[in-house]
Amino acid sequence: MTDIIAGVEIPETAAVAEATDFLREKVTPLLYHHSRRVFLFGSLHARAMDLKPDPELLYISAVFHDTGLLIPFSETQQRFELDGADHARKFLLDRGFSKSAAEVVWRAIALHTTPGIPGRMEPEVAVTNYGVLTDALGWGLDRLPSDQLDEIVAAHPRGDFKKEFLQAFVDGLKDRPDTTYGTINADVLEHFVPGFRRTSMVERILDAPWPR
Repeated sequence: MTDIIAGVEIPETAAVAEATDFLREKVTPLLYHHSRRVFLFGSLHARAMDLKPDPELLYISAVFHDTGLLIPFSETQQRFELDGADHARKFLLDRGFSKSAAEVVWRAIALHTTPGIPGRMEPEVAVTNYGVLTDALGWGLDRLPSDQLDEIVAAHPRGDFKKEFLQAFVDGLKDRPDTTYGTINADVLEHFVPGFRRTSMVERILDAPWPR
């Protein structure tokens, strides 16, 4: 039976089914519902903006975009966005997707917290970002029909999203604070973690091993 929420059809492919099972089994209910809402909100924005992302690739991007908070993919500490992007790329390549398709998904996830750049890139990259911005910050809510918003939130409840989402960032980043340099993730640690102090670009330049 086709799964349709707010007029958006969940792609019926083997990769989507596997990704959904992974999401249910490996992440918290908070991130499961968030990830699905990102796909749904992004799809509505794509329709309104006449963007045509590949639905399967968009879904995989949404599924894996925050997995790096819970499942570090690399033994080397790196930004959580890269953990999720690396994981998604391997997931796709292991299932026979083209390298170009896997790289699009990698970019969508790697850049999903980066302001200003995703909207200039492929539809999948842009739309993943739009879905994230809508669910996390309320971006574009006024442009989405209220009945569709209600249907999405009924299918994937927000609960105490603001508090729990920020806590997920704290839990996922507090043991690798250096990976937040130059990102919005440093905002979270600065607000919630006692003693955390972000390093600025000014300090790094002034402390560089050059005489002047």
